[in-house]
Amino acid sequence: MKRMTILFAALFALAVPMASFAAMDHGDHQGNVAHEEVTDGVKATFKVMSMKEHLKAMNLKMPKGMKETHHIAVEFKDAKSGKALTEGEVKVKVQNPDKSSQTKDLMGMQGHFGADFDLSKKGKYGVMCKFQLKDGKVRSAKFWYTVK
Repeated sequence: MKRMTILFAALFALAVPMASFAAMDHGDHQGNVAHEEVTDGVKATFKVMSMKEHLKAMNLKMPKGMKETHHIAVEFKDAKSGKALTEGEVKVKVQNPDKSSQTKDLMGMQGHFGADFDLSKKGKYGVMCKFQLKDGKVRSAKFWYTVK
């Protein structure tokens, strides 16, 4: 019984920081709208912002040694009603200008999904997103983003 109590306390202690990070106010994401598209009744709006801009919106400073240079955020809304769709699984693959790639699961955060990527090289990046929202349908969106 004592071990169970310690186990639950440890799990709770680990879960709280993640839950508070996910619930953290991420500002109003002033990053530029990089792409918008309606896919099968869902409007996807992608924003790309520098990490400095993203962290500044949360009153945080850039950690030393952080290799990710940009935050990619996507908001999903019902195309007819405009209602925010905030539950689901989202994966983004970024093809770098040198044809290498990075793939990440986006975390749900304050009305959008987001993750940090290394877009440090100038050039054209291919952004491919696959998402499955609460309705169970798998959808995708893709676009090009240029770093100057």
